Amino acid sequence: MKQTAIITGGTGGMGLATARILGRDHRVVIADLNQRRLDEAVASLGEDGIEAHAVYCDITSRQSVADLFREAGSAGTLRAVVHAAGVSPQMGDAETMVSVNALGTIHVTEAALAVAAEGFALVNVASSAAHMAPRPLVPRRSYRLAFKDPARLASRLVARAGLAPHRLRSGLAYSLSKNFVMWYSQEMAGRFGARGARILSVSPGSFDTGMGRLENKSGSHKLLEYAALHRYGKPEEIGEVLAFCASDRPGYLTGIDILCDGGTKAGMDLKGTLSMARGD
Repeated sequence: MKQTAIITGGTGGMGLATARILGRDHRVVIADLNQRRLDEAVASLGEDGIEAHAVYCDITSRQSVADLFREAGSAGTLRAVVHAAGVSPQMGDAETMVSVNALGTIHVTEAALAVAAEGFALVNVASSAAHMAPRPLVPRRSYRLAFKDPARLASRLVARAGLAPHRLRSGLAYSLSKNFVMWYSQEMAGRFGARGARILSVSPGSFDTGMGRLENKSGSHKLLEYAALHRYGKPEEIGEVLAFCASDRPGYLTGIDILCDGGTKAGMDLKGTLSMARGD
């Protein structure tokens, strides 16, 4: 019997691309909020001979995430999770960014740790924006609230985003929430390692996905001016990175973030960073 891999946000560009790769040797369970998209994704994967199962899941609900993991594990060994579900600045306000990206990652990570065993891997999707978050505004001390009071953590992240002008608050909340995902994945490495399991994050840059195109409205396309490759990434390119990290091949890879941004950070100086932060 094939082992199982969960892909949250499995109907999106990155998630679906990852499912196609992991589906070569795993039974994949894709999770999303949109049942129509779930049905279409399962049908598309089935045409490629991939065994796929769809589960409706709201990652902002701890119970919904628990239900996802229970259903995914009912048909065999759950070996990997790629947590690709998330929202970007054009998709909601600061509260939405934090609830989905930060609290959702806590829920998925806690559920993954509860079932983690030897050879298990969790890959959380952060963002290149996590690397660009203005350091003076990053409330790192508050991040530890994730372990005892996640609701208070959420309030602090939203409050910190509120320091920005109104038009930039969603963007700052997005950067902070993804910076938290990167930090949290590293902090949890020891707990997963005690079970012989791995956890890491991957930070995509500008990719040609529905979400990526949506963010052109906020000026994200300007990042390509700094990128070494001067183009958008392809969904299958980041899918390969996510699937490899979730596979059993990089067995010593854990507690780290992998930046996959086409060389954008490498080509961005302080002036460019400040310009993007201001939304110029």
